[in-house]
Amino acid sequence: MNRRRDTKQGAAKKAAAPGRHFIGAATLGERLGVSRSAVSKWRKRYPADSLHPFPEPDVEIDDVPGWDAERVPEIRQWRAGMPGSGNSLE
Repeated sequence: MNRRRDTKQGAAKKAAAPGRHFIGAATLGERLGVSRSAVSKWRKRYPADSLHPFPEPDVEIDDVPGWDAERVPEIRQWRAGMPGSGNSLE
């Protein structure tokens, strides 16, 4: 049985609408100047219940996360606020 898995308790995912463009971890990483692996590590290191939670994906298909492409500035801002030395945005 396939069930949709919400990554945040009670989180409502946005419905896919015509004209919306979603990107995966590889493209998100590319737009942030990091690898797909870095995005995956951030998701694990900064879960929803952490002090600096990584922005939740807008969709998940077969456990593959996707973010609305228009959220890249929001995620870039999240990265700028990361604790430690990982916040360099050259």
